[in-house]
Amino acid sequence: DKIMSAPTSATYKVFIIDEVHMLSKAAFNALLKTLEEPPAHVVFILATTEAHKLPETIISRTQRYSFRPASTENLLKNLRTIAQQECMTIDDDALQSIAKHSDGSFRDSVSLLDQASSISDHITKDQIDQLLGRASAEYIERLYRAIIQSDALTALNTLHELLEHGHEPAMIAVQLGDTVRADILAGSAQAQSVTLLRDLLDVPPAHNPKALLEIIVLSTGSKSESQVKPTETPQPSQVKSHVTPPAEATQPPEVQKPVTAPAAEPVSTPQPEPKTPAVQAPAPTQVEPTEPATPTPASDPATPAPSNTPPQDVDALWHAVLQELKKTHNTLYGIARMATPELSGDTLTLGLNFAFHQKRLNEPRNRTILCTLTEQLRGVPTEVRPVVSAKPQAAASNTTETITAISNIFGGAELLES
Repeated sequence: DKIMSAPTSATYKVFIIDEVHMLSKAAFNALLKTLEEPPAHVVFILATTEAHKLPETIISRTQRYSFRPASTENLLKNLRTIAQQECMTIDDDALQSIAKHSDGSFRDSVSLLDQASSISDHITKDQIDQLLGRASAEYIERLYRAIIQSDALTALNTLHELLEHGHEPAMIAVQLGDTVRADILAGSAQAQSVTLLRDLLDVPPAHNPKALLEIIVLSTGSKSESQVKPTETPQPSQVKSHVTPPAEATQPPEVQKPVTAPAAEPVSTPQPEPKTPAVQAPAPTQVEPTEPATPTPASDPATPAPSNTPPQDVDALWHAVLQELKKTHNTLYGIARMATPELSGDTLTLGLNFAFHQKRLNEPRNRTILCTLTEQLRGVPTEVRPVVSAKPQAAASNTTETITAISNIFGGAELLES
């Protein structure tokens, strides 16, 4: 209504419309009429963060200027100027923390400086971090190093201390992601650093950020340990399961006894011994067809092919299940990816390192999801059975400490019993 009247003192009248993309269609039509024939003394500034939502008729009658986020150097320069004018005593690293948290916004940086001015006469970086809810850099560095070094106990204890001090899981994930990113840029990152960085992005928008962050710390911290176990154990375990089916196929009960007795002894690796009594005992004609079946695995220990599904097919099946889980059930995927699969008949056994993970996978809803996906990918009904894998003897000395640390976090009467 006041556009047509000339300014009283200045040369121009400037109208700034912030978030202009929120205008209705009728408002845009009314504005368009003015933009087509603007008075000489009027300047319109249309500000928006979503220029693609503006009508083409408006865009064609305006000049576009794209503003970029302010650099950290410019923010620091502005903050120092304000601090000097206001006679504030603030450390330089505290100003850098404010500038970094402002994410390129002059307005946010000045607002944070205004809040910090009431903290104390001498403002330090620790006070700024406390104002922003950020954890100490020392704690974040300790947590990161423990994860990279596969020290699950130290990582869990450090995370537990941060949570006890009131730090939010989302902020911990952001700070940990910044540390991982800096390590990658420095060229000193480990193999699992990229995976850790990717997983941390899911923490802030998660339904339960605390549980997801704990799972990420556990899975990444024990990743190198869990990757070694599957390569060592599947072959002997599959030989065991392969020796048992031929024994069941032979009908005489006397043949089953000598086979089951040595089946518990493959730890000592002399596998030909249990097979010789099995061949000598049944001298009748029924044993002769089983003789060619038993010598073949004995003479070729690296061929677990006669089992229902070779290890490669089991790994491929489980990888396909994990990919489907990742699309729709991200939290369940974070637990399931730590399992070691083993297929025997129509039963898929999932070996896990922690009883907490077994409990989560055994929940009716999660187990139904796993069974349904496995059945769809395999084409036959399959039972999924999560179990806790036996710990290797080398890690037996750390079992009590690890379980104690986990039970402190998850409240684990059940963990202690298992």
